[in-house]
Amino acid sequence: MFARTLPALTCPVCRERLEVDGGGRRLACPAGHSFDAARQGYFNFLTGKGTVFEADAADMVAARFDFLSAGHYRPLADAVAGLAAPFLAAPGAAVLDAGTGTGHYLRALLDRVPAAAAGLDISKFALRRAARLNPEAVSIVADVWQRLPLEDDAVDVVTVVFAPRNAAEFARVLRPGGRLVVVTPRPGHLAEVAGHTGMLGIEPAKEERLAAALSGHFRAAGEHELDLTLQLAPADVANLALMGPAGHHLDRAVLAARTAALPARTEVAARFRISVFAPLEPPGPAAAE
Repeated sequence: MFARTLPALTCPVCRERLEVDGGGRRLACPAGHSFDAARQGYFNFLTGKGTVFEADAADMVAARFDFLSAGHYRPLADAVAGLAAPFLAAPGAAVLDAGTGTGHYLRALLDRVPAAAAGLDISKFALRRAARLNPEAVSIVADVWQRLPLEDDAVDVVTVVFAPRNAAEFARVLRPGGRLVVVTPRPGHLAEVAGHTGMLGIEPAKEERLAAALSGHFRAAGEHELDLTLQLAPADVANLALMGPAGHHLDRAVLAARTAALPARTEVAARFRISVFAPLEPPGPAAAE
């Protein structure tokens, strides 16, 4: 089960501080609310009417797990870990992986630098995988568009790899001097197979919209581009299509037929942008007047 050194978690019902109870199988707050770990090791913090956000289905998660386990995106995971690690070197450092999915990117980071860690995702199918892959982290089913189950200034790094970004909440939970690390695709990403498989294209002006969405809470603190040349088997291409947003609407039979017609290996270019942001300092007394 996860380590007892965790980020400062809060109860999704009353926002009181959560503490580890029940031999690491339960999180409980002073108000009496408690959350037991599922058999696979994750905690479900969804409350009330839930979320309108569509969680990844089981076959989408399985596709992502198989693709990432094959190591195709390992250089990306290592690059994210390298950028985040310097901000997790101090004792008591903590990281939130928002949209953690199967937990592969958080695994690479924790292999680089041990830290208190939380992985958050809306998909229970993804968290089943993540909890097994990262047993020292706490894995939480929660909606990133709601208040995050963390105290203010609870973590030193927030990582977001191809996942939604709640700028206000990320800024709230980040400590002064912390960093937000965001991965987005660049134009031309997976172009060789995107049209053939029905994957969604890269939205125009994506970089500008990212900066605009974060501008009220963060300033740019670095940008890095990473290009990978992948040699993919038909099964890899199918997994690549299913593991992304297009997996919510792709016809599985059509995808299988299309990928079966591919050659034994297809060369595909993966193009990533890794953006680093620092939280804006709150205005001083004079500026606030």
